[in-house]
Amino acid sequence: MAACVALTFLCGCEARRDASSRQAGPPEVLVAEAAVHTNLPLEHTWVGTLAGSTESKIKARVQGYVQKQVYSDGTVVKAGDVLFEIDPRPFAAALAQAKAEEASAEAKQVQTGLTEQRMVQLYKDNAVSEAERDKAVQDNAAAKAQVEAARAAVQDAEVNLAYTRVTAPITGIAGIALVHVGDLVSPASGDLTTMATVDPIKAVFYISEHEYLLSSETINAIAEGRDVPLPVEVDLVLADGAVFPHPGTLTAVDLQVSQQTGTVRIEALFPNPNNILRPGFYALTRIRTRVEALLVPQRAVMQMQGKTLVAVVTPSNTVTMRPVTAGDRYGAGWAILDGLKPGERVVVEGLQKVREGAPVVPMPYVPETNAPGAAAAAQAAQSAPAPR
Repeated sequence: MAACVALTFLCGCEARRDASSRQAGPPEVLVAEAAVHTNLPLEHTWVGTLAGSTESKIKARVQGYVQKQVYSDGTVVKAGDVLFEIDPRPFAAALAQAKAEEASAEAKQVQTGLTEQRMVQLYKDNAVSEAERDKAVQDNAAAKAQVEAARAAVQDAEVNLAYTRVTAPITGIAGIALVHVGDLVSPASGDLTTMATVDPIKAVFYISEHEYLLSSETINAIAEGRDVPLPVEVDLVLADGAVFPHPGTLTAVDLQVSQQTGTVRIEALFPNPNNILRPGFYALTRIRTRVEALLVPQRAVMQMQGKTLVAVVTPSNTVTMRPVTAGDRYGAGWAILDGLKPGERVVVEGLQKVREGAPVVPMPYVPETNAPGAAAAAQAAQSAPAPR
């Protein structure tokens, strides 16, 4: 009996020593390889406003009383069409006066020209002094200058008379008139109306500096009309949730980042047949494309104290905590933009067991395909990106 008790005690001690030795060994962790996936869907939306592709404020160029509104409010007009007529009578009278002064100056110049010719000939005949000849030459030169000034005055009067007919500088929709017949208008007064070309119509939206840097090459290539390797779709989602049926294209990137908001202004043009969309509308500008990205399972990514980290298992099976730059999420995968190379192993499960430089026993990670929302990083190409 005593022998049996002693044997049992020895066996128990041996079992505890074995368990202790197992506990003291490197922990087992589940790891996955970072892999490059192509044809991943990328979609972003930004709130923007619509504006005319060309807009113009219509102002009076001369002072006078509005005599007539020629166009109908809110209708399409063509460049050169008359919008308003200002009372032309004062300007017609000024033109007539300028023409009369031009004729008088020309007549005087004829006289001074003849006098110059006579005085030059008399000087050659030694009949007049050099000073008298020079005075005649100078008088004729002054008379010619007066003619040129009178002609310029006529041109100025003609321009002012033409400005009494206020015309459309662009083709587009003319807004509701802001003045009425009988109002006194001038270059210093307010707008007569506004105009905008709405086909195509322009969408204006702002992206963050970070978003711009991530896609600057593609954005600038499209805006400059250069080819890009993957198609880029630009859509408008309207206030009622409907997608505008006519896709657009990026056309302009602003020169600088706003110091107040840290954003970059982007513009896109959309065909707008029948002028359905109008300036001032709010709309979501949606950009969709396909990208190539290095993915790891989302569970491998840690965010601590403002840093994004992954636990990388080295070829010697030790752990190094590495800061990375994370991008979009695709299903259960997370794109890593910087800090990780394809084929490197990252810890997916067992992160609480690891520390910097410690050895681990890596085991392959198998995603739980039946878990809600879980999908293997390899299946990310079939998934839409999660909202940012």
